[in-house]
Amino acid sequence: MQEITVEARIDQMLSVTDFVNAALKALGCSARTRIQMDVAVDELFSNIVRYGYGKKPGPVTVRVDAEDDPRCVAVTFIDRGIPYDPVSAEFVDTTHLSATERPIGGLGVFMVKKSMDDMRYSYCDGQNILTIRKRI
Repeated sequence: MQEITVEARIDQMLSVTDFVNAALKALGCSARTRIQMDVAVDELFSNIVRYGYGKKPGPVTVRVDAEDDPRCVAVTFIDRGIPYDPVSAEFVDTTHLSATERPIGGLGVFMVKKSMDDMRYSYCDGQNILTIRKRI
């Protein structure tokens, strides 16, 4: 397991993405998997920055783990922001309304759910714990 802890600020996005990419590369992940994880990590981290702590940022820990059976990579976000479960968030209806007619929000989490093989959330001891998994 590897982990990094940063402040929930948008200027930390590159540090988080670089950290995750280095770990994925070391695990031998394909370019496609790295790109899909990049999009998911950027979306989830930016949501924590925008909505998790309000006006005063707090810490976010990002962990990368390799798992077996099935062989996959797991990226976990841990923060003490406002409790929010993106796993139980309703899917965005992309079939009936055009992009300009749909309400703003929710599409990023929708894309993460669609591109990852697993996404789990828990709230424990005052912490949001969100894990995404992708088979490698």
